Amino acid sequence: MSRYRLQPTPAQEQALLEHCGHARFVWNLSVEQHACWRPGRRSAPGFAEQCRQLTQARAEFAWLRAGSVTVQQQALKDFHQAMAHFFAGTHRRPTWRKAGRHEGFRIVAVEPCDVRRVSRRVGQVKVPKVGWVRFRWSRPVPDSAKSYRITRDRGGRWHVAFAAIPAPIPAPGGGEVVGLDRGIAVSAALSTGDLLHAPGLRETERARLGRLLRRLARTQRGSKRRARVKAAIAQLRARETDRRNDWIDKTSTDLARRFDLIGVEALSIRGMTRSAKGTVEAPGRNVRQKAGLNRGILANGWGGLVQRLEDKAPGRVVKIDPRNTSRTCSACGHVAGESRESQTVFSCVACGYRVNADVNAARNIRDTAAGHAVAARGGPPTGEPVNREPQHDLPLTG
Repeated sequence: MSRYRLQPTPAQEQALLEHCGHARFVWNLSVEQHACWRPGRRSAPGFAEQCRQLTQARAEFAWLRAGSVTVQQQALKDFHQAMAHFFAGTHRRPTWRKAGRHEGFRIVAVEPCDVRRVSRRVGQVKVPKVGWVRFRWSRPVPDSAKSYRITRDRGGRWHVAFAAIPAPIPAPGGGEVVGLDRGIAVSAALSTGDLLHAPGLRETERARLGRLLRRLARTQRGSKRRARVKAAIAQLRARETDRRNDWIDKTSTDLARRFDLIGVEALSIRGMTRSAKGTVEAPGRNVRQKAGLNRGILANGWGGLVQRLEDKAPGRVVKIDPRNTSRTCSACGHVAGESRESQTVFSCVACGYRVNADVNAARNIRDTAAGHAVAARGGPPTGEPVNREPQHDLPLTG
């Protein structure tokens, strides 16, 4: 996806919001029709039947007929594609979309999208029943793009994303292998000794966010003041998300260009960030601590970094079993939980090797990934780290 900042006029923004409302209305109606469906019961309406129902609804309701049939039919297609993914077991069941949170629609064309460049920094895209809408030309639009999605985030910003499959980054060919350990204090530790940190809000921005959250707690639900405070909070959150995504893209591109093989841990992030609140009958324990851990995991972009690595370096990302990666000495291979002195210090109880704990785990990941690569090329099929070499101590900072 190539995403650009959209710059609609007030009239165009109102029309885009109507398109978003129509797409959300059609989607939620489809969810409602499929909510009562279970295997063995009456069949839910298919795509053809829902298209017929949409035609009848447009003939009956003028507000729906005033919208774009292209947007509404595409919402039906997207829903049935989501149901196909659900039945295939690759995605969860489609759920309701909420106003203010899920604002967007998609346009698919047979030919490449109607896009033109009007100046060095300004481009235009043609939207049905809206016309030519300006966007910031931050980079060339892919020529092969035949669909685009227009979205509005909770901060009130509009974006257009053109769907195109980018070419993978070629491997450097030097045979270099790197291990990547993801954490909370250090977003990504490399086996080379580099400690990478995902950027977030600055100190002044975090202080302002705290003030806004306290102000939000004092506002009345449904008031205009509450809406203004929520919009200000959403703008800060969007700024944090933009910085994290930018860091993920730059870091994944750098790793894909420098290394032939990238080893990461096979982590179930969805399971790791599941809430611990439990139920009324069986309430959870340490709920607030677990919630803080979940926020830390998501703020460091664990899943997004690996996903972008797989997109840019297909076939060169190796996922390994995370067990014992933080308790194994990368110098001698001794496994002991006592070697992990603290969150940042690893001191082997067998050989005395002392290094940053995250770097030690990253080196174990690198060695195991290299062993898997050797086995894939016909070498000895072992899951243990191979070719251990003496390591030099690294500073215990970070």
